[in-house]
Amino acid sequence: MLSKSSSIVVRIVLLSTLLLLESYCSWANSANPTTENFIQCVSVNSKLSVPVVTTLFTPNNSSFTSVLGSTATNLRFLEPSVPKPEFIFTPLHESHVQAAVICSKKLSLHIRVRSGGHDYEGVSYVSEIETPFIVIDLVNLRLVNVDIEDNSAWVQAGATLGELYYRISQKSKVHGFPAGICPTVGIGGHITGGAYGSMLRKYGLAADNVIDARIVDVNGKILDRKEMGEDLFWAIRGGGGGSFGIILWWKIRLVPVPETVTFFRVGKTLEQGATKLVYRWQQIMDKLDEDLFINVLFQKINASDDVDRKTIVIAYNALFLGDANRLLKVIKAGFPELGLERKDCIEMSWVESVLYVDGYPKGTPVESLLQAENRFRTYFKAKSDFVTSPIPEKVLQGLWKRMLEEDNPAMVWTPFGGMMSKISETEIPYPHRKGILFMSQYLTSWGDGEKNPERHIDWIREVYQYMAPYVSKSPRQAYVNYRDLDLGINKKNASFTEANDHWGIKYYNKDNFHRLVRVKGKVDPENFFRHEQSIPPQNY
Repeated sequence: MLSKSSSIVVRIVLLSTLLLLESYCSWANSANPTTENFIQCVSVNSKLSVPVVTTLFTPNNSSFTSVLGSTATNLRFLEPSVPKPEFIFTPLHESHVQAAVICSKKLSLHIRVRSGGHDYEGVSYVSEIETPFIVIDLVNLRLVNVDIEDNSAWVQAGATLGELYYRISQKSKVHGFPAGICPTVGIGGHITGGAYGSMLRKYGLAADNVIDARIVDVNGKILDRKEMGEDLFWAIRGGGGGSFGIILWWKIRLVPVPETVTFFRVGKTLEQGATKLVYRWQQIMDKLDEDLFINVLFQKINASDDVDRKTIVIAYNALFLGDANRLLKVIKAGFPELGLERKDCIEMSWVESVLYVDGYPKGTPVESLLQAENRFRTYFKAKSDFVTSPIPEKVLQGLWKRMLEEDNPAMVWTPFGGMMSKISETEIPYPHRKGILFMSQYLTSWGDGEKNPERHIDWIREVYQYMAPYVSKSPRQAYVNYRDLDLGINKKNASFTEANDHWGIKYYNKDNFHRLVRVKGKVDPENFFRHEQSIPPQNY
């Protein structure tokens, strides 16, 4: 005889089972043979007993559109005219990922893999060169295991930077990790491109601080650093995502941070002498104390004295690994032209600074990192450059003129020097090190309903062309995490020569790119893991 509580539990289980069966029947009636075959294959090849159908979304499913767009940052790639996947598979367990690779190979399915959806050109969830395709979305794989005694953490690929930073802060106030400033970025893809943040001058890139990984290879096997070997371990830390396998976990080295850090934001318009000040910034920033990070944001705004006139505001956003008093001494000695005052400085903990840098007001609970909103979901196009000598004031004035002609332009300069100059350009595939003063990112964005988005893309291409004489050359370098398909794309059968002559050496330099190609030829000679700018096997 069942108790009343047991009877209720049984009814709930039966009801849940009936709902699941109803959902399955509804799905099965609309599923195509490819989807059915994938479901059956994954069910056989994975260890988890959860019905695979509950983790798979087809265009006939009411949740498909919301799942596809849930983490996408660039709304250009959610437009109706953009190719959509046959289905989205959201694994719940490592064995699901293994089975997805095995079954996609068996069924000849082209795959795209997404961890956070911040890919600038959408290649983690869109295929412009090859259809049909499917998306493996790692959104459910987001565990973070922090080991303070070992100064390390294991992080699943679907976890966001915000989740990682929060979990670290719950274990220690004096540990951090030198990754990006946007809390909603997925760490899986982030590190594959190198990954910089506001501590890069002190500790280098996130990829410089990876000590192990777990990856699903082309045969569906899970490999750690020892099993994959040093060549593949080298390649996945900066060689770009989607080329060598599916990252499941990163083991990262935590870095020390002071209990108190200091943030400031100081803005100057053109009318306030912004041009001369930013020229001075170029001359000194890479030489300042490596505890200091000052990036520069350029935006178009209304002039204060005339609402019908536009101007450019240049904002200096800084994180200093120390208190305000020491910061003021560093600025006075190295960059007094900024005119920084004590009232401009805000002291806080390192984890609080993550929220503040992302635009949250001081005092925002750190728990907000667990539900952080993507503040840059819009339609946009971006490009990147690396600068090796100061850009002359006259050239900057020409740049301001061009920015004032565009609706919603922006530019960000990220300072290098410090640790970035001390690490060899061949240590990992990311090569932009010694001799780089700063990285420049150009952006333009527009709203829903824009009738002529091409005019904005034409604008940024013209700006990129204008800047060519004043940035790195032979090659003109670019940052792979700011992916730009204007630099060239693979066809269905990737061409080593085309990639080498265009985007390959820009992202990685010649020697690193050639090494990546050799690694690719060893671990994925048939080019199963591929996209528009994936690493091709040589002579494929």
